Amino acid sequence: LQIAGLVFGGVGMLGTLAATAMPQWRVSAHVEANLVVFESIWEGLWMDCISQLGLRLQCKLYDSVLALPPPLEALRALMCLAVLLAIVAFLVAIVGVKYSQPSKEGPQAVSTFILAAGVAFLLTGGLVLVPVSWTGGAIVRDFYDPAVPVPLKRELGAALYVGWASSALLLAAGAMYC
Repeated sequence: LQIAGLVFGGVGMLGTLAATAMPQWRVSAHVEANLVVFESIWEGLWMDCISQLGLRLQCKLYDSVLALPPPLEALRALMCLAVLLAIVAFLVAIVGVKYSQPSKEGPQAVSTFILAAGVAFLLTGGLVLVPVSWTGGAIVRDFYDPAVPVPLKRELGAALYVGWASSALLLAAGAMYC
């Protein structure tokens, strides 16, 4: 069970890193009658990208941290905190698995590390779930809002799905350790 939790936590940690770095949080929606679409717009936490015909990709980092809208600043902060906590949880889980072998420290050291890893994985899973679900909810709300112009409508990007899967793996790892 500890090894399974370690694997789930490790994959969840890598997924959290990937979701944080990916530019596909919000992807342009093609909702009109256009059959040929030449451009796709990707919006991420760190940059915007434009893909033309799937052949040419241009990305631009956001110019200034101070010019970002407050929700994007909050999403960035939560995901960065989640990445740090995921790394700490994974390292504590490794130590817990190492000390789960019979040793001089006794069962107290084992249970402390195992419980700490479980709690850290559970916190990380919840921390990843908040910004990913917040973004997903905002995208769905804006997509069905008639006041939002069609060119500004977005769809759920791949990073959100990676984030939800990572959150599920981290929560499962935390449950296994607890």
